[in-house]
Amino acid sequence: MQQNRIPGVEVVELDAGCCGMAGSFGFESEHYDVSMTVGGDRLFPAVEAEPAGTVIVATGVSCRQQIFHGTRRDAWHPVQLVREALIV
Repeated sequence: MQQNRIPGVEVVELDAGCCGMAGSFGFESEHYDVSMTVGGDRLFPAVEAEPAGTVIVATGVSCRQQIFHGTRRDAWHPVQLVREALIV
């Protein structure tokens, strides 16, 4: 993956595993704790290790929701990142 396609943006791809949401699985009350445990294995610590100003990007709706549930940080869709880069 080429890392410099958006001028002024440094892209770092995290090898942080699954978010645990798996579509609607993590929204079901009987699976919520399992989904949070999966996300807490690698993804949540990786997100939390990033400085507050770092933009977290994830393609999936469920992944972005799970990142918020596990870290209280918003994750953008990649198109949002591109839009912001074009506006500046």
